Amino acid sequence: MNAPLVCTTVAQLREEVAARVAAGAASVGLLPTMGALHRGHLEIARRTRAENDLAVVSVFVNPLQFGPGEDFESYPRRLDDDVALLAEEGVDLVFAPSVEEMYPDGTPVVSVTSGAAGAMLEGATRPGHFDGALTVVNKLFTIVAPGPATPFRAYFGEKDAQQLLLMQRMVRDFDHRVEIRPVPIVRSERGLALSSRNQYLSAEQAEHALVLHSTLVALAAGELTLEQARRRVDAEPDVSLDYLVTVDPATLTVQEPRPGALALVAAWVGPTRLIDNMRIPA
Repeated sequence: MNAPLVCTTVAQLREEVAARVAAGAASVGLLPTMGALHRGHLEIARRTRAENDLAVVSVFVNPLQFGPGEDFESYPRRLDDDVALLAEEGVDLVFAPSVEEMYPDGTPVVSVTSGAAGAMLEGATRPGHFDGALTVVNKLFTIVAPGPATPFRAYFGEKDAQQLLLMQRMVRDFDHRVEIRPVPIVRSERGLALSSRNQYLSAEQAEHALVLHSTLVALAAGELTLEQARRRVDAEPDVSLDYLVTVDPATLTVQEPRPGALALVAAWVGPTRLIDNMRIPA
């Protein structure tokens, strides 16, 4: 399997996308990541490759998504390992810019704001997080987008449900010529949603973290009320609940558990913050 070409500048990536479309690539797929790739990322990369002639993966630890005291400096960076994994999935291009390349004038003066939908749930705990995520993906859409005759698709995991909804809304509001393709959550054999931050967990903490998935399963099956589910998570050793709510999946409006609703949970397991979600069967 050929290794993907690693592009480190905006100009280089644009030139490569344009050249490969001109050479016959009939569709372009983009997977935005912050690296530290795991099996969940690779499942999305595999789908990106399968559904497009040209598969592009960005690897960029975006400082705009990290608040004070969060793990920007310690967030794992292992580009060589990530590129090797992406080679196995047949990815064509990896975009791995520096912070200075993406934000040459420092923190952007003009950025995307996520509005009320980005200020609740994850946004309430991590102010500005979604503004940063939307801003960098907005740039990526502009950088990677091929000409109007070439289908362009972007892939996002359903684990970050609020982010996915906001990306879909940004595409509509900005009239981006890109189709958002959601990809189901990839889990460990025991149900833990895969995340780059799982590597921060000790073996004991990883065991305790399983309560998130098992509680969502019980809630979705009607075996627990919402309050019972919250108490169950909070009672687990070394787990501190941030929120467990059920929402309308189209708007994130909080509502009582009902068929078709989406259950969202966020909790700290030791010092590591994890999220998960599950749809209540209709």
